[in-house]
Amino acid sequence: MKSPIIQLPKAELHLHIEGTLEPELILELAARNNITLPFPTLETLREQYEFSDLQSFLNLYYANMAVLITEADFADMTRAYLRRAQASGVRHAEIMFDPQAHVARGVALTTVVNGIASALASSVADFGISAGLIAAFLRDESEESALEILEALLTMDAPIIGIGLDSAEVGNPPSKFIRLFKRAGEAGLRLTAHAGEEGPPSYVEDALNLLGVERIDHGIRAVEDRILVKRLVAEQIPLTVCPLSNVRLRAVDTLAAHPLPQMLSAGLNVCVNSDDPAYFGGYVGANFDAMVAEFQWDAATLETLAGNSIRSSFASSARKDELLGELAAWSAAQG
Repeated sequence: MKSPIIQLPKAELHLHIEGTLEPELILELAARNNITLPFPTLETLREQYEFSDLQSFLNLYYANMAVLITEADFADMTRAYLRRAQASGVRHAEIMFDPQAHVARGVALTTVVNGIASALASSVADFGISAGLIAAFLRDESEESALEILEALLTMDAPIIGIGLDSAEVGNPPSKFIRLFKRAGEAGLRLTAHAGEEGPPSYVEDALNLLGVERIDHGIRAVEDRILVKRLVAEQIPLTVCPLSNVRLRAVDTLAAHPLPQMLSAGLNVCVNSDDPAYFGGYVGANFDAMVAEFQWDAATLETLAGNSIRSSFASSARKDELLGELAAWSAAQG
Protein backbone atom coordinates (compact mmCIF):
# COMPACT_ATOMS: atom_id res chain seq x y z
CA MET A 1 0.00 0.00 0.00
CA LYS A 2 1.31 3.43 -0.91
CA SER A 3 2.16 5.81 1.93
CA PRO A 4 -0.10 8.82 2.55
CA ILE A 5 2.74 11.15 1.47
CA ILE A 6 3.06 9.43 -1.91
CA GLN A 7 -0.71 9.55 -2.41
CA LEU A 8 -0.81 13.26 -1.47
CA PRO A 9 -1.81 15.12 -4.68
CA LYS A 10 0.70 17.87 -5.22
CA ALA A 11 2.27 20.23 -7.75
CA GLU A 12 6.00 20.61 -8.27
CA LEU A 13 6.91 24.18 -9.17
CA HIS A 14 10.70 24.26 -8.76
CA LEU A 15 12.30 21.61 -10.93
CA HIS A 16 15.19 21.92 -13.39
CA ILE A 17 14.83 19.21 -16.00
CA GLU A 18 18.60 19.02 -16.53
CA GLY A 19 18.88 18.37 -12.81
CA THR A 20 16.92 15.14 -13.20
CA LEU A 21 19.67 13.49 -15.26
CA GLU A 22 20.45 10.38 -13.23
CA PRO A 23 23.98 8.93 -13.52
CA GLU A 24 22.66 5.80 -15.25
CA LEU A 25 20.97 7.88 -17.96
CA ILE A 26 24.05 10.08 -18.33
CA LEU A 27 26.15 7.01 -19.14
CA GLU A 28 23.46 5.62 -21.45
CA LEU A 29 23.26 8.87 -23.43
CA ALA A 30 27.05 9.18 -23.54
CA ALA A 31 27.26 5.74 -25.13
CA ARG A 32 24.44 6.55 -27.54
CA ASN A 33 26.16 9.75 -28.68
CA ASN A 34 29.77 8.46 -28.59
CA ILE A 35 30.77 10.97 -25.91
CA THR A 36 33.76 10.34 -23.65
CA LEU A 37 33.05 11.54 -20.13
CA PRO A 38 35.73 12.55 -17.57
CA PHE A 39 34.08 10.10 -15.16
CA PRO A 40 33.23 7.14 -17.40
CA THR A 41 31.90 4.64 -14.85
CA LEU A 42 28.90 4.74 -12.54
CA GLU A 43 31.15 4.56 -9.50
CA THR A 44 33.48 7.38 -10.53
CA LEU A 45 30.56 9.55 -11.63
CA ARG A 46 28.68 9.08 -8.34
CA GLU A 47 31.82 10.07 -6.43
CA GLN A 48 31.45 13.58 -7.84
CA TYR A 49 28.12 14.21 -6.13
CA GLU A 50 29.49 15.85 -2.98
CA PHE A 51 29.16 19.63 -3.13
CA SER A 52 30.63 22.40 -0.99
CA ASP A 53 28.43 25.16 -2.42
CA LEU A 54 26.25 26.12 -5.37
CA GLN A 55 29.18 26.63 -7.75
CA SER A 56 30.66 23.19 -7.12
CA PHE A 57 27.30 21.67 -8.03
CA LEU A 58 26.95 23.85 -11.13
CA ASN A 59 30.33 22.70 -12.43
CA LEU A 60 29.17 19.07 -12.53
CA TYR A 61 25.64 20.00 -13.64
CA TYR A 62 26.89 21.76 -16.77
CA ALA A 63 29.54 19.13 -17.52
CA ASN A 64 26.93 16.36 -17.51
CA MET A 65 24.78 18.27 -20.01
CA ALA A 66 27.29 17.30 -22.70
CA VAL A 67 25.39 14.02 -23.22
CA LEU A 68 22.23 15.84 -24.35
CA ILE A 69 22.49 16.14 -28.12
CA THR A 70 19.31 15.04 -29.91
CA GLU A 71 15.59 15.60 -29.47
CA ALA A 72 15.35 11.98 -28.32
CA ASP A 73 17.87 12.67 -25.54
CA PHE A 74 15.82 15.57 -24.18
CA ALA A 75 12.60 13.59 -24.52
CA ASP A 76 14.04 10.57 -22.69
CA MET A 77 15.30 12.78 -19.86
CA THR A 78 11.88 14.42 -19.52
CA ARG A 79 9.96 11.15 -19.53
CA ALA A 80 12.30 9.73 -16.89
CA TYR A 81 11.47 12.69 -14.64
CA LEU A 82 7.73 12.38 -15.24
CA ARG A 83 7.88 8.69 -14.32
CA ARG A 84 9.60 9.48 -11.01
CA ALA A 85 7.31 12.45 -10.36
CA GLN A 86 4.28 10.22 -10.82
CA ALA A 87 5.73 7.87 -8.20
CA SER A 88 5.99 10.87 -5.82
CA GLY A 89 2.34 11.86 -6.22
CA VAL A 90 2.97 14.86 -8.49
CA ARG A 91 -0.15 15.77 -10.44
CA HIS A 92 1.07 19.02 -12.01
CA ALA A 93 4.65 20.03 -12.82
CA GLU A 94 6.17 23.30 -13.98
CA ILE A 95 9.52 22.41 -15.46
CA MET A 96 12.44 24.77 -15.97
CA PHE A 97 15.08 24.29 -18.65
CA ASP A 98 18.29 26.21 -19.41
CA PRO A 99 18.24 27.18 -23.10
CA GLN A 100 21.44 29.27 -22.97
CA ALA A 101 23.47 26.37 -21.61
CA HIS A 102 22.52 24.18 -24.57
CA VAL A 103 22.84 26.79 -27.30
CA ALA A 104 26.31 27.63 -25.97
CA ARG A 105 27.30 24.00 -26.59
CA GLY A 106 26.10 24.13 -30.17
CA VAL A 107 22.74 22.41 -29.69
CA ALA A 108 19.95 24.07 -31.66
CA LEU A 109 17.24 25.74 -29.60
CA THR A 110 14.59 23.87 -31.59
CA THR A 111 16.19 20.56 -30.66
CA VAL A 112 16.01 21.37 -26.96
CA VAL A 113 12.46 22.70 -27.00
CA ASN A 114 11.01 20.08 -29.33
CA GLY A 115 12.58 17.24 -27.37
CA ILE A 116 11.23 18.34 -23.99
CA ALA A 117 7.88 19.44 -25.41
CA SER A 118 7.32 16.11 -27.16
CA ALA A 119 7.41 14.34 -23.79
CA LEU A 120 5.23 16.95 -22.09
CA ALA A 121 2.64 16.73 -24.86
CA SER A 122 1.59 13.30 -23.63
CA SER A 123 2.33 13.77 -19.92
CA VAL A 124 -1.33 13.69 -18.89
CA ALA A 125 -2.11 10.58 -20.91
CA ASP A 126 1.10 8.77 -19.95
CA PHE A 127 1.58 9.85 -16.34
CA GLY A 128 -1.51 11.75 -15.18
CA ILE A 129 0.59 14.90 -14.84
CA SER A 130 -0.33 18.23 -16.40
CA ALA A 131 2.76 20.26 -17.18
CA GLY A 132 4.12 23.63 -18.21
CA LEU A 133 7.56 24.62 -19.49
CA ILE A 134 9.55 27.59 -18.13
CA ALA A 135 12.65 29.00 -19.82
CA ALA A 136 15.16 29.76 -17.06
CA PHE A 137 17.89 32.25 -17.84
CA LEU A 138 21.42 32.11 -16.44
CA ARG A 139 22.05 35.07 -14.19
CA ASP A 140 25.84 34.78 -14.60
CA GLU A 141 25.40 35.41 -18.34
CA SER A 142 24.55 38.81 -19.85
CA GLU A 143 21.06 40.21 -20.18
CA GLU A 144 21.73 40.63 -23.91
CA SER A 145 22.28 36.88 -24.23
CA ALA A 146 19.04 36.21 -22.39
CA LEU A 147 17.09 38.67 -24.53
CA GLU A 148 18.42 37.06 -27.70
CA ILE A 149 17.26 33.61 -26.59
CA LEU A 150 13.89 34.94 -25.42
CA GLU A 151 13.25 36.56 -28.79
CA ALA A 152 14.18 33.30 -30.52
CA LEU A 153 11.73 31.39 -28.31
CA LEU A 154 8.98 33.90 -29.06
CA THR A 155 9.70 33.81 -32.79
CA MET A 156 9.48 30.02 -32.89
CA ASP A 157 6.29 30.15 -30.78
CA ALA A 158 7.86 27.80 -28.25
CA PRO A 159 5.33 26.21 -25.89
CA ILE A 160 6.62 27.99 -22.79
CA ILE A 161 4.36 29.41 -20.08
CA GLY A 162 6.91 31.67 -18.42
CA ILE A 163 10.50 32.58 -17.70
CA GLY A 164 12.73 32.16 -14.66
CA LEU A 165 16.16 33.18 -13.44
CA ASP A 166 18.65 30.65 -12.08
CA SER A 167 22.35 29.67 -11.73
CA ALA A 168 24.94 31.56 -9.65
CA GLU A 169 23.03 34.05 -7.51
CA VAL A 170 25.71 35.91 -5.55
CA GLY A 171 26.96 38.94 -7.47
CA ASN A 172 24.19 38.67 -10.07
CA PRO A 173 21.29 40.72 -8.66
CA PRO A 174 17.81 40.90 -10.16
CA SER A 175 18.52 44.46 -11.30
CA LYS A 176 20.69 42.96 -14.04
CA PHE A 177 17.61 41.60 -15.85
CA ILE A 178 14.97 44.34 -15.79
CA ARG A 179 14.61 44.54 -19.59
CA LEU A 180 14.38 40.75 -19.92
CA PHE A 181 11.47 40.47 -17.51
CA LYS A 182 9.73 43.51 -18.97
CA ARG A 183 9.88 41.92 -22.42
CA ALA A 184 8.61 38.58 -21.14
CA GLY A 185 5.76 40.28 -19.33
CA GLU A 186 4.80 42.16 -22.50
CA ALA A 187 4.72 38.80 -24.30
CA GLY A 188 2.20 37.49 -21.77
CA LEU A 189 4.58 35.09 -20.03
CA ARG A 190 4.44 34.28 -16.32
CA LEU A 191 7.38 35.48 -14.24
CA THR A 192 9.42 33.76 -11.54
CA ALA A 193 13.02 34.02 -10.30
CA HIS A 194 15.46 32.36 -7.94
CA ALA A 195 16.21 34.70 -5.05
CA GLY A 196 17.25 34.47 -1.44
CA GLU A 197 18.99 31.09 -1.57
CA GLU A 198 22.63 32.17 -1.32
CA GLY A 199 21.85 35.77 -2.13
CA PRO A 200 20.57 38.24 0.51
CA PRO A 201 16.91 39.00 1.35
CA SER A 202 17.23 42.18 -0.71
CA TYR A 203 17.37 40.00 -3.83
CA VAL A 204 13.88 38.73 -3.00
CA GLU A 205 12.62 42.29 -2.64
CA ASP A 206 14.32 43.37 -5.87
CA ALA A 207 12.87 40.41 -7.79
CA LEU A 208 9.42 41.56 -6.73
CA ASN A 209 9.93 45.29 -7.20
CA LEU A 210 12.21 45.42 -10.25
CA LEU A 211 11.27 42.28 -12.16
CA GLY A 212 7.60 42.02 -11.22
CA VAL A 213 7.82 38.30 -10.48
CA GLU A 214 4.77 36.41 -9.28
CA ARG A 215 6.72 33.69 -7.53
CA ILE A 216 10.08 33.36 -5.75
CA ASP A 217 12.15 30.20 -6.15
CA HIS A 218 13.85 29.33 -2.83
CA GLY A 219 13.43 32.54 -0.80
CA ILE A 220 14.65 30.93 2.43
CA ARG A 221 16.77 33.91 3.44
CA ALA A 222 13.67 36.11 3.48
CA VAL A 223 13.25 35.07 7.13
CA GLU A 224 16.21 37.32 7.97
CA ASP A 225 14.14 40.43 7.16
CA ARG A 226 11.01 40.90 9.29
CA ILE A 227 9.59 43.64 7.09
CA LEU A 228 10.01 41.48 4.00
CA VAL A 229 8.32 38.55 5.74
CA LYS A 230 5.33 40.75 6.58
CA ARG A 231 5.04 41.76 2.93
CA LEU A 232 5.34 38.18 1.66
CA VAL A 233 2.66 37.06 4.10
CA ALA A 234 0.34 39.96 3.27
CA GLU A 235 0.67 39.42 -0.50
CA GLN A 236 0.89 35.60 -0.21
CA ILE A 237 3.82 35.51 -2.65
CA PRO A 238 4.63 31.85 -3.35
CA LEU A 239 8.03 30.60 -2.22
CA THR A 240 9.10 27.33 -3.83
CA VAL A 241 11.36 25.80 -1.18
CA CYS A 242 13.71 22.85 -1.83
CA PRO A 243 14.86 21.40 1.52
CA LEU A 244 17.22 18.62 0.44
CA SER A 245 18.82 20.93 -2.12
CA ASN A 246 19.41 23.61 0.51
CA VAL A 247 21.21 21.14 2.77
CA ARG A 248 23.30 19.54 0.01
CA LEU A 249 24.47 22.96 -1.21
CA ARG A 250 25.22 24.14 2.34
CA ALA A 251 22.72 26.99 2.18
CA VAL A 252 21.41 25.37 5.38
CA ASP A 253 23.71 23.39 7.67
CA THR A 254 21.31 20.57 8.51
CA LEU A 255 17.73 19.59 7.85
CA ALA A 256 16.96 20.25 11.51
CA ALA A 257 18.10 23.86 10.98
CA HIS A 258 15.95 24.41 7.90
CA PRO A 259 13.69 27.48 8.19
CA LEU A 260 10.67 25.87 6.49
CA PRO A 261 8.80 25.20 9.78
CA GLN A 262 9.45 28.80 10.80
CA MET A 263 8.20 29.96 7.41
CA LEU A 264 5.01 27.92 7.79
CA SER A 265 4.41 29.28 11.28
CA ALA A 266 4.82 32.84 10.00
CA GLY A 267 2.05 32.30 7.45
CA LEU A 268 4.29 32.37 4.38
CA ASN A 269 2.97 30.72 1.21
CA VAL A 270 5.55 27.94 0.94
CA CYS A 271 5.59 24.61 -0.90
CA VAL A 272 8.04 21.71 -1.12
CA ASN A 273 9.97 20.91 -4.31
CA SER A 274 13.03 18.93 -5.40
CA ASP A 275 15.07 21.45 -7.50
CA ASP A 276 17.72 19.13 -9.06
CA PRO A 277 16.73 15.75 -7.59
CA ALA A 278 19.33 13.59 -9.33
CA TYR A 279 22.02 15.62 -7.56
CA PHE A 280 20.44 16.42 -4.20
CA GLY A 281 19.22 13.13 -2.80
CA GLY A 282 15.66 12.71 -3.93
CA TYR A 283 12.52 13.69 -5.78
CA VAL A 284 9.69 15.62 -4.19
CA GLY A 285 8.36 12.58 -2.32
CA ALA A 286 11.77 12.12 -0.69
CA ASN A 287 11.77 15.79 0.33
CA PHE A 288 8.40 15.35 2.02
CA ASP A 289 9.55 12.12 3.68
CA ALA A 290 12.67 13.78 5.06
CA MET A 291 10.80 16.78 6.46
CA VAL A 292 8.07 14.62 8.01
CA ALA A 293 10.72 12.46 9.68
CA GLU A 294 12.56 15.53 10.97
CA PHE A 295 9.62 17.66 12.09
CA GLN A 296 6.80 15.12 12.63
CA TRP A 297 4.44 16.98 10.35
CA ASP A 298 0.83 15.90 10.55
CA ALA A 299 -1.71 15.44 7.75
CA ALA A 300 -2.96 19.03 8.14
CA THR A 301 0.53 20.40 7.49
CA LEU A 302 0.93 18.18 4.44
CA GLU A 303 -2.43 19.36 3.14
CA THR A 304 -1.38 23.00 3.62
CA LEU A 305 1.85 22.49 1.69
CA ALA A 306 0.16 20.57 -1.14
CA GLY A 307 -2.63 23.13 -1.32
CA ASN A 308 -0.09 25.93 -1.52
CA SER A 309 1.68 24.18 -4.40
CA ILE A 310 -1.53 23.78 -6.37
CA ARG A 311 -2.82 27.31 -5.79
CA SER A 312 0.62 28.82 -6.53
CA SER A 313 0.92 27.04 -9.87
CA PHE A 314 0.33 28.60 -13.27
CA ALA A 315 -2.24 25.90 -14.09
CA SER A 316 -5.69 26.85 -15.30
CA SER A 317 -8.40 27.58 -12.74
CA ALA A 318 -10.20 24.42 -13.82
CA ARG A 319 -7.09 22.28 -13.28
CA LYS A 320 -6.46 23.86 -9.89
CA ASP A 321 -10.04 23.13 -8.85
CA GLU A 322 -9.66 19.54 -10.01
CA LEU A 323 -6.46 19.03 -8.02
CA LEU A 324 -7.82 20.78 -4.93
CA GLY A 325 -10.75 18.38 -5.12
CA GLU A 326 -8.32 15.45 -5.17
CA LEU A 327 -6.52 16.98 -2.20
CA ALA A 328 -9.78 17.32 -0.26
CA ALA A 329 -10.50 13.63 -0.93
CA TRP A 330 -7.01 12.73 0.32
CA SER A 331 -7.56 14.77 3.47
CA ALA A 332 -10.91 13.10 4.15
CA ALA A 333 -9.28 9.69 3.77
CA GLN A 334 -6.80 10.56 6.54
CA GLY A 335 -9.67 10.56 9.02
